[in-house]
This record gives sequence, structure tokens and C-alpha cells, in this order.
Amino acid sequence: MAEAAVPGSVSTGVRAMFLMLTPNESSFEKVEDVPQYVQQATPVFVGLIVLELVVSLLKTGAPAVTISDGLTSISSGMISRLPLLLMRSCELTAYMYVWDRYRLVELPWDSAWTWWFTFLGVDFCYYWLHRLAHEVSFLWAAHQVHHSSEYYNLTTALRQSATQQFASWIFYLPVALAVPPSIFAVHIQLNLLYQFWIHTELIRDLGPLEWVFNTPKHHRVHHGRNLYCIDKNYGGILIIWDRLFGTFAVETDKVVYGLVSPIRTFEIVYIQLHYYLYLWRRSNTYKTISNKLSTFIKGPSWKPGQSRLGNHAGNPKVTGKEVPHDPSWSLPLQVYMVLHFLLVLQIYNDLFQNKMMLSQLTILGMTIYVLLTLTSLGFIIDQRPTAGVLEMLRCVVMVTMQRYGFMKPLVPSLAVPTEAFVSLSLLYWALQSFTQLLSIKRKVD
Repeated sequence: MAEAAVPGSVSTGVRAMFLMLTPNESSFEKVEDVPQYVQQATPVFVGLIVLELVVSLLKTGAPAVTISDGLTSISSGMISRLPLLLMRSCELTAYMYVWDRYRLVELPWDSAWTWWFTFLGVDFCYYWLHRLAHEVSFLWAAHQVHHSSEYYNLTTALRQSATQQFASWIFYLPVALAVPPSIFAVHIQLNLLYQFWIHTELIRDLGPLEWVFNTPKHHRVHHGRNLYCIDKNYGGILIIWDRLFGTFAVETDKVVYGLVSPIRTFEIVYIQLHYYLYLWRRSNTYKTISNKLSTFIKGPSWKPGQSRLGNHAGNPKVTGKEVPHDPSWSLPLQVYMVLHFLLVLQIYNDLFQNKMMLSQLTILGMTIYVLLTLTSLGFIIDQRPTAGVLEMLRCVVMVTMQRYGFMKPLVPSLAVPTEAFVSLSLLYWALQSFTQLLSIKRKVD
């Protein structure tokens, strides 16, 4: 089987995203033979994001995404994949371990029945993974990253957690008792890819498909902080699980997106980790061991004396007139941000493409640089007082990386302009930092 699959084909990535691959072309005997469908679909991600931007401008006169929120969402997606530089996918590694040692039956890898069984099994497991990620606080600490945007567009789909993968693997292990890893490796990607295109406000209703499939209309509800939206519509590909288990809600009032208590920041490390710190501080306010543990294993809204999931009576009231956090900043600074983001994106892509040829020390160093850059850009968007100093230090590192060949221009012909741009960036932020220090000194004197 799988003769029809074309490795590296963008068209394969498109069809994978919309579940248009047949069992015949997407069944493989070995895990090593499974295409990187997500990687193949990357150009499709970019194309659809641009298309959504253009259509929203033509339809509403306003872009579907802001630079600050869009870059933050894409940055979160980048950070979520960084652990893959140092280790194999937790989900696939654990799955193969259970399959090798504990499988009960061995379904044939080249059977369409196995393919469809896995499709249902993976989606069913995803439903419970997703549901418990909302109902168990320490799991929500990871998943809240995906809900932290106050916008709803295709870049929101990329806003993923770096830590959720360290727990999500547990939920797929029942499938490993019967399904070969190669078939699981296909469907874990298809399930993820499908969920990209449903993050949009442009598609309003898909008619009869709404009864069976998760759609933009259903998933908008899931991302809402309206009372009727909270803890609803967990499905990945199919919405039937929500209908069966009583977690389905229809889109009615205007959906207001984001966390119940918006975090109002674009600092990427804070977005990823702030809820863990919140849980720790909250647990320390309780005296009994039972209440301390309950803080982590019960629902995010739980309080002593309440049921496992608590209640949402104390949630801030949603009026429908809420305005997403969107700090004003100059156009030149926005251009600066986009250009530097493209430069770090180039380094990020090179890192993944060449990771097998790089030393662990080089991978670690470049990973730290990516984190430093995304953090610094977040500081600039937030307009923090320390943003200038941090960006100056980052530019020093960037100039050093360029000097030793670790940073390539977006296009070879732009090598000299890129080098000049990087040097001017360092000079600008050095002057900014010096001016800031002089201002502080004068105030002290």
C-alpha cells in the first residue's frame, strides 16, 4: 500500500488537512516510512493565513489578525516544537513502547478497517485528552496557552503549549494495544492538521456537516469565555463525542474569545508558564494537604467546599463589547519586529532541517537564541522598561552568530543588507539603552 503517496508534496499536505487521503495511500508498514504530513502542510498554513487576511480585509475592512497577536501565536507554535530538537515525540515514543511490550492483538497495517478504526480511536482519545485538559488544573496549565489569544483566526491554531505533550501521550496508549505504530503516526498528524482550518470566523456554517464534524462554528464556541461556551465542544475532528457525552453547545450570542481572566501580555515565556506559578501560589494559601492537592487535580474554578469542577459564578461578566488587548506602537517598530521575526524564523527552520548534522551543543545554543529572540520581541510589544537593554543584548548575540555563520539571510542576495540591518539594530538599541541610563541617572541626581 501507500504507492500513491508523494513524499514532500504540498498537495498531499492540503489533502491531509482536509481528510482527503485514502487508507490505501496513507497506510505504512514502518514508522520510518510515514511522511511528515504536518511539515508538508506548512506552506499551506502560510497560504491560508494570507488568504484569511486578504478576505477579512475585503469583507470587513479590518485584518483578521494583528501583528502583535499573530506573531505571539506563531511564536508559541515555534516554542511548542523546540523539545523535538532534543527528543523524539513523547506520544510516539510511549506508544511504541506499549505496542512492543503489551499489545493484545496486532491489527493488519494494510487493512482499511484498521485505518478507520484508528481514525475513530485517535479522535476518541483526543476528546478525553482535550476534556481533561480543561477539567484538571495542572493539565489546564499547559493547555491554557492555546486559549490565551483574544482573537480567533488561523494563527490562533498555531498557539500551542510546549509542555502539554509531556502528559498527552498517556491518553493514546489504549490504541497501542491493537494498532501498529505506523498507522497511529499517520492519524496523530491528520487529527492535528484538521484542527488548523477550523480556527476562523470567516466560515459561518457548513450545513449538514455540522452534525458530525467539528467545524469553525463549533470550535468558536470552544474558544469563548462566555458562560455558555466554557468547557464545551472538545472534539478534534468529530463533534459526535460532545453530543454523546453532553458537552455540546450551539453558537448563539457573540463569542468573546480568550481566557476568563485575560493575561494582557505578549511575553512568550510568561504565556507558557504563568499558570503553573499561579497554581503553586494558590495551593500555598490552603492549610490542608487535601486542599493543596485539589488545587492541581480538580478544575480550574474549584474552591474548597465545591464539587470537582467548581462553578463559574465568580467569572467576570461578558457583555459582548469587550475589546482585545492591542497596545499601540509605531509603524517603524512594527516593521522592525516583522523583519527580525523573519530572521529568527529562518534560523528556526534551518535548525530543524539540519539538526541531524549539528552537535547537541550547537542545537542547544541556537535553541536558547530562538527563545531569547521571541522573549525580547514580546518585551518590545509589551513596551516594558527593560525591553531596550534586553534587545541590545540580543542584537550582540545576533551579530556574533552572523559573524560565525550561524545566521543566514532570507535570500542570498540580501546578505549585505541583512548584515547592515543587524548592525544598525545593535547601534539603535545601544543608543536607546544609553539614553535610558542617562535619564535614570539624572532622576537620581
